[in-house]
Amino acid sequence: MFRIYIIGIAILVIAILANGIVLKLGIKSWYDFIGLISNDGFSAFKSLTFIDVLWLFLGYPMVLGFGYWLGDKLYNFIF
Repeated sequence: MFRIYIIGIAILVIAILANGIVLKLGIKSWYDFIGLISNDGFSAFKSLTFIDVLWLFLGYPMVLGFGYWLGDKLYNFIF
């Protein structure tokens, strides 16, 4: 149970950092995208740039996967 907690904290910290970085870079985050979909429906996809799509559907899942990997390594280091 503690392993899951450590991994969850690592994913959370990495997600917060990633969202802060993309905000500074002007790339859409999932929060922005969900807001667009709730306002514009599926036409929200038209307002995304290639970089936005690349980040949302490839980069962000990979970054969260890195958070999992980092949390697992941290747990194994501690215990």
